[in-house]
Amino acid sequence: MVVQASVNAASFLGLAQSPLGCRLADLGGTLAQSMAPLLGEKLTEIPGALLACVGDDQDHWFDVVVHRPGDSGLIVELERASPSLDIAGPIEQALRRVVNASTLTTLCDEAATIFRALTGYDRVMIYRFDEEGHGQVLSEARRPELEAFLGNRYPSTDIPHIARRLYERNRVRVLADVTFTPVALEPALSPLSGGQLDMSLCTLRASSPIHVQYLKNMGVAATLVISLMVDGRLWGLVSCHHYSPRMVQFEMRAVCDLLAEAVATRIAALESFVQSQVELSVRRLEQRIIESISREGDWRVALFDGSPALLSPLGASGAALLFEGQCHVVGEVPGTEQIRAIGAWLDSFGLTAAPRTSVFATSALGVDAPDFAPIAGIASGLVATPVASVMPGLPGEYIMWFRTEQIRTVTWGGDPTKAVLGDDPLHLSPRRSFAQWHQVVEGTSQAWSSADLAAARLIGESLADVVLQFRSVRMLIAQDQLDQVNRQIGQSDQAVVIAGETGRVLQMNAAFARLLPAGHAPILALEDLPMLFRQPLEIQRRLSDLRRHNRIWRGEVELGTEEGGRPMLVRADPVFSSPDRPLGFVLLFTDLSERKAADVARRNLQEGIVSGQRAVAGRLETGIDLAFQNLLAAVVENAQMAALEITDGVETAAMPVKLDSVHASVRRAAELLQRLIRHAGTHLPAGQKH
Repeated sequence: MVVQASVNAASFLGLAQSPLGCRLADLGGTLAQSMAPLLGEKLTEIPGALLACVGDDQDHWFDVVVHRPGDSGLIVELERASPSLDIAGPIEQALRRVVNASTLTTLCDEAATIFRALTGYDRVMIYRFDEEGHGQVLSEARRPELEAFLGNRYPSTDIPHIARRLYERNRVRVLADVTFTPVALEPALSPLSGGQLDMSLCTLRASSPIHVQYLKNMGVAATLVISLMVDGRLWGLVSCHHYSPRMVQFEMRAVCDLLAEAVATRIAALESFVQSQVELSVRRLEQRIIESISREGDWRVALFDGSPALLSPLGASGAALLFEGQCHVVGEVPGTEQIRAIGAWLDSFGLTAAPRTSVFATSALGVDAPDFAPIAGIASGLVATPVASVMPGLPGEYIMWFRTEQIRTVTWGGDPTKAVLGDDPLHLSPRRSFAQWHQVVEGTSQAWSSADLAAARLIGESLADVVLQFRSVRMLIAQDQLDQVNRQIGQSDQAVVIAGETGRVLQMNAAFARLLPAGHAPILALEDLPMLFRQPLEIQRRLSDLRRHNRIWRGEVELGTEEGGRPMLVRADPVFSSPDRPLGFVLLFTDLSERKAADVARRNLQEGIVSGQRAVAGRLETGIDLAFQNLLAAVVENAQMAALEITDGVETAAMPVKLDSVHASVRRAAELLQRLIRHAGTHLPAGQKH
């Protein structure tokens, strides 16, 4: 039953009277019959699509998009059908170009070119949001005579937060003519909810007056905007501008949506590849530390021997270590007293409470802390992470990286400092000037990327482990430092057990105690450990080899819990005061649950991709099988490559989320492909045209 309709519905559909109060079946044509298969589908995220005629005149054919709003009912949008497109070949070629892009710049350039060739807009831009919501044009394809926008930045107020949230829900937005006159709904309020109709997913909804005026001020007459969603967030937009009215038919919009999913998947893969390269650099640094300990007896030599090994993973110009009252430096750094002052400032943030996970970063140290403005030239950028837990009131111990000041000119598409207000300060109004506005930025460094911060976290975790084991050994060697080191080990979030030569437990920190079942008796000796695990005989044998033969133990064990088993990595080492005299043993336990969850996510993704491919392939109709199977294969190949690069490059804890995002993107792309298949498979009566 039609309970709400646009006031132009009757004339647009060629009906004698308003459809209000009528059943769809009573309107004539094939609309009700064609919609019937969709009624059992969810339709809350991806609308259904079909081709139907309305009324008694079989010449009136429409592209129909159907979805369920947030409250209740079905929203049916109709636009005049256009000739079917030969989309299989162009989509397959575009997908191949996307998959073959090896860098983010290449991918964005390819995407801008692909979308402009497909849609015919005068200008297509790949637009990326930064952490503050500002946008930048990364790539552009345009008519040669148009002014270039490449590299321009636009303030966050141009696309406010509420608009970005809408782009997250409605992935494709089209505005055919900025001079349009909005058409009202009747009745104005939904009879089903009593409130405004939720039109978030509507293709044909009017754009806001502010946005329309904004476009008019730019001289733009028509737009098409497609969202790029990466890891569940709005990474950026494919923004298409035309300088005369332009409407893009449904099939092409669906193609753009599908390709945007492929581009977003490739972005996730390329960003993960960058991180994998960073992680490789960090692992090389770890190897240098191990070699330094065995050769020099001091892990710090590997970091501060004048080589760039500590600087290159973050692209830093200098680094410093505050450790046990000493300051070690490499590269371009502030003076020792200034570094100590930075350490004291960092103490105020409480970073040492979680040394394995805390990372502090700024690209404008002198702005964040004016006391450090005099050293902006050499230390505008700072990344720091603690290498050990310390007692409250004691100076923190940090590894720090610095970047020099980078005085640069930022080109904005208009003055970003000018308020976007009308005559009434309480009301927003569109920006009027889009003349390039150049801002000289001083006192800042090149911004730290997510890969830089990941590298800092990985290095910090490695050094925290080295420091923890280093101090554990020192505890066995130097009894006079026992109390201090006990506190440091006790506060660590790494589970540690330290035993003497006889196997008696000398220290068991709180992190290990938390692994024990509630009410469990204290662990007094190493022989008490096997009963905690699900492989007691194997662990007993390993501990015996450790104690009797001083054999290093690296292995995976399963801790018994009420819920089942928790996978743990054990690292056990004998400690010697001389080559033939062991002092005791240090055992570190690391929870592998996140890594296992990542493995499960990887398997689930692969199985989901395969099963989804089979499911879609099974629904293909004879005659278009081969073309669409090729498209589906290209979508799956893109996702599989992304999954491989993600699993190689992403931190373990973040891997399930990223893989789930890719899996969701593949499912969505497959559904979009199925919609296109269904639409393309709809045949008009003989002799009729769309």
